Amino acid sequence: MPTRLRSVAIVVTGLVLVAGGVAVTKILARPRSGAGGGECNDRSGDDRQACYSQLLSERLDRRGLADAVATLDRIANADPDVAEHAHEYAHGIGIAAYGKSTDIVGTFAECGDGYSSGCRHGVIQAYFESRQQVTQPEVEGLCKPFKSSAQSRWVLFQCVHGMGHGLTMFYSHNLPRALTDCDLLVDGWDRESCYGGAFMESIINATTPHHPASQLAAQGHHHTGTSAFKAIEPSDPLYPCSIMADRYLHACYQMQTSVMLNLTKGDIGDAARSCERAPAHIRSVCFQSLGRDATSYTARDPQKTVDLCHKAREPYRPACYFGAAKALVDWTATTESAFAFCKIVANESGGPTCYQALGEEIATLLASAAERDQQCVRAGEPWAVEACRHGAGIPSSR
Repeated sequence: MPTRLRSVAIVVTGLVLVAGGVAVTKILARPRSGAGGGECNDRSGDDRQACYSQLLSERLDRRGLADAVATLDRIANADPDVAEHAHEYAHGIGIAAYGKSTDIVGTFAECGDGYSSGCRHGVIQAYFESRQQVTQPEVEGLCKPFKSSAQSRWVLFQCVHGMGHGLTMFYSHNLPRALTDCDLLVDGWDRESCYGGAFMESIINATTPHHPASQLAAQGHHHTGTSAFKAIEPSDPLYPCSIMADRYLHACYQMQTSVMLNLTKGDIGDAARSCERAPAHIRSVCFQSLGRDATSYTARDPQKTVDLCHKAREPYRPACYFGAAKALVDWTATTESAFAFCKIVANESGGPTCYQALGEEIATLLASAAERDQQCVRAGEPWAVEACRHGAGIPSSR
């Protein structure tokens, strides 16, 4: 058992949260009184968060992982502020769970899909933090149990994305070094998923030092032969993308508005203007990142998310819708909120783009073409159904 993991607390404090599977900047709201959580109700700020964390730790110790996750569900349903930080709490649960069982397949099953699979990401982070070295066969084989033609790629993505997080921590947040290990993956889809986790972890560590993963990294080993990497450059809102090799740009710009919003304390309009400065061939990806972050700022409210996307100029709004639709699916591994979102923008030029993004998420969620088609039919209008089918990889109807 990796003993260095036993003292990791399930904690979350600070000014940056993770939502939609990504780090986003948001001023922490003062916890509301009277929400669920028993003895934690009368506390506030960091004390209240520490109380919830202790409660989750005790549940994990006494009743197991599934009960700890179910407890987080109940607390999040009762307290909107906990709901906004649920991905971080879930990371902490996953980190602590690996300290109790190194059975990744079994632990993944108990973690469940909730909160952008934060629990699963934590498991993989803790796995890497327990290692002394990383080899190509190990990197290639870690997520192999989740690969089969009969399985969807949803859980596989969470594993490979978590690998990017874990490698970045393993190399003491030397992002370029972690990306080089992501390059060891043979499959291009796996590599891109790993890149995304690496960029996300780099931003989280720089902006949320109290995130459970950041605390695990701080008390863990520091791999020799790595050097410091500057995660954020206040004078350049496009950094680190501005110094990255071409093969990393897509994954980098998918996260870049989290950097921008951290620098501007949440100014969506300013982030939109910064995205316009990105290279033309990758600019739309920056606006997809903006859409993803917008879902966090609105607590995943479809209409409010549309309103934030409208802070971008009209030519870039479809890309914002694209990112938002994906994030709305990612948070719960369900499609209801994303369908509601796409319905609002259906009559705009970005309507087909929104449904295509939804289709792409459905393709990751569901393995069979029949299940994917059943979901896409919910789009209603023939053009919307076809856009969804296109994203889901289903042949167009005749």
